[in-house]
Amino acid sequence: MERRKALGLFAAAASVTALPAWGAGTGRAAGVAGKDGASDYTFALDENVQRTSVRFKNRFGIEVAGDLYVPKNAKGKLRALALSGPFGAVKEQSSGLYANEFARRGYVALAFDPSFTGESGGAVRDVASPDIYTEDFSAAVDFLGLQEIVDRERIGVQAVCGLSGMALTAAAADSRIKAVATASMYDMSRSMSRGHEDSYTREQRQKVVDYLSRQRWIDAENGTYARGSHEVPFDENGNVAPANRVLPETLPPDADPITASFFDYYRTERGYHPRSINSTTAWTATTPMSFFGFQQMTNIDMLAPRKALLVAGADAHSRYYSEDVQAKAPDTVDLVIVPGADHVGLYDRKELIPFDRLDEFFTNNLA
Repeated sequence: MERRKALGLFAAAASVTALPAWGAGTGRAAGVAGKDGASDYTFALDENVQRTSVRFKNRFGIEVAGDLYVPKNAKGKLRALALSGPFGAVKEQSSGLYANEFARRGYVALAFDPSFTGESGGAVRDVASPDIYTEDFSAAVDFLGLQEIVDRERIGVQAVCGLSGMALTAAAADSRIKAVATASMYDMSRSMSRGHEDSYTREQRQKVVDYLSRQRWIDAENGTYARGSHEVPFDENGNVAPANRVLPETLPPDADPITASFFDYYRTERGYHPRSINSTTAWTATTPMSFFGFQQMTNIDMLAPRKALLVAGADAHSRYYSEDVQAKAPDTVDLVIVPGADHVGLYDRKELIPFDRLDEFFTNNLA
């Protein structure tokens, strides 16, 4: 099956729906913290870790919501990590699981919701910006560096899936980030503007641009923001055919392995969260426009002499993103391929995630 359909972006109809009011269906308002209870998270908090809900602002003045994970026996000034991702997920999912594990190992770890998503601020909900998301990582570094328990000379970044490209972009531009690691890395700008494995033809790219441009008129006329596929699919006739969900509400019997893998995380008890875009709905339909205009990691050479570690599943459909970045900067970027792991397995399967290797990397590079 063509990969655009494989992600649940089924080209059955070009329907879009207006965004609901912020907080609808969640009982939450922007910037208001939720309860810090087990039912709010997709993983168990380690008994030796303390989790605190925090808020900080990025340089655009948007309030970013985060959870700060600190070892209960913490003494002195500690190494710290800012964490986010996957794209369309929230801090109660994969990034929080990573933060919990790093805190168990002695780090101060901050998992945050990117701007416009989850509990973070931003007037328009569920819109993505590669520029602002990159800034959110630097804003998280601001916050960490102001904490008494943090050694601001030993701050790194860990990102998962689609936030990984933004994390590497942030690290190249912000030398306060001393080391960066990723898991199941995606370059969302490349994916949205060129397709999986750069499969879009020049004609298809123009069709996507034309679709996004027309949608801008529709949104302007309606005074609202429609939802649609952030990775735009085509139907059997070669026409743009966006969907209004990232994943189907129910898994089709003939679902391909990639769709089934994402569904098994986001749409089941394993990883479902009501504030996760991937679990419940779709991004704003015009979201891809900014990703056409903002290419990521173009300055990856500026990361040196600092280091990056990219972790990818041997069976992941996204593996080539990590391999291509490593090939661009072989002296700066190391690559770990995990046997038996697909893309989604590195979200939460702790038996697959090489935490010992990640810990060793940060220990060496946040010394």
